[in-house]
Amino acid sequence: MTVHFHEEDLPADALGPGDVAVDTETMGLITPRDRLCVVQISDGSGDEHLVRFGPDSDYAAPNLRVILADPDRVKLYHFGRFDLAAIDHYLNVTAAPVFCTKIASRLVRTYTDRHGLKELVKELLGKDISKQQQSSDWGGPELSDAQRDYAASDVRFLHELREEFVTRLKREGRMEMAQACFDFLPRRAELDLMGWPEIDIFAHS
Repeated sequence: MTVHFHEEDLPADALGPGDVAVDTETMGLITPRDRLCVVQISDGSGDEHLVRFGPDSDYAAPNLRVILADPDRVKLYHFGRFDLAAIDHYLNVTAAPVFCTKIASRLVRTYTDRHGLKELVKELLGKDISKQQQSSDWGGPELSDAQRDYAASDVRFLHELREEFVTRLKREGRMEMAQACFDFLPRRAELDLMGWPEIDIFAHS
């Protein structure tokens, strides 16, 4: 297991074929204001790749964009709504099709309100991850080893989680509903960017 660090783009031969786990680190939670700093990506083979963007980046990243836009690669996220919006806004890519472990968790783990990645990895896979660096400064000139390991851990387990959630969604008869939610997620992210972040447009009032 190796964490590979890259500046401004992913090497063309970095990933193998198939679905990819994706996550992002930004300067904050307001996408147009708080710039995209890091994109993490993994093909599930055991290595993770971190692509860092500087404060003056043009976000060209042609190799990364090709992979994110590939319709034949499912992108695995945890809370993909946020990552999709950040990638759309800064890289100008709709990074779909989608599988989101947070949505899957909410559909089948109805016995709890704890749907964070740390809880999912612990319960479903019996492993521990640290969230200590979650609110650190991702825009600094250097990323610490702790930041790099944290960022990598956000994509390290998504392939395994997807397998477990597919089994549970099918068991509970909710796979079709989950897929409909995943298919809508890029539009939900687009609504966020357009100014409807916390408004339920389906609500009566």
